[in-house]
Amino acid sequence: MPSRSMSSRPLIFRTLRWSAWDGSDAGLEQTDIRPADGGHTIAGVVIGREDGTTFALHYRLRVDSAWRTKAVHLQTTSGRTLDLESNGQGSWTESGKPQLELQGCIDVDIQATPLTNTLPIRRLEWAAGQGTEIRLCYIAVPDLSVSARTQRYTALKPGSLYRFESLESGFTADLPVDEDGFVRDYPGLFRRLD
Repeated sequence: MPSRSMSSRPLIFRTLRWSAWDGSDAGLEQTDIRPADGGHTIAGVVIGREDGTTFALHYRLRVDSAWRTKAVHLQTTSGRTLDLESNGQGSWTESGKPQLELQGCIDVDIQATPLTNTLPIRRLEWAAGQGTEIRLCYIAVPDLSVSARTQRYTALKPGSLYRFESLESGFTADLPVDEDGFVRDYPGLFRRLD
């Protein structure tokens, strides 16, 4: 029997912080989640390193009440920017231009943050052992390139533990989450600081 969707649970104002798995010298993030316009606005700052390149990134997401991504804005301190908008049903534009290769994507996955793993976890209804494949917009950092990817999430313990799988790369991680569906630790990549 499916569990109640996390999207139907109210969300309080939250501020979350993560460090890179190897410590704050390798990366830090702070994210604020706020109810806005019937959904939520999520804003975060990430300072990190990817393949020997250091970067700083500000991101802002707008999601509707069902945690479907509606808008994404990213900006690096080196001057790169990315603006995506979605109708929440799988149609996307980048700076106003239709992005047909992203057709069918509901969620977004920003490589540098565990925050975006929360989007499908909150959006979908889960039963123990249930797995769901999702097509999403994957954003690589620091170059902010965008591609459609397929991932799979499985509810190992609905509401507290989910398995993440990248179907393209074969990467897998078991993600413990808090009562609001936010990742606590992402083994090998991120640790929650609060």
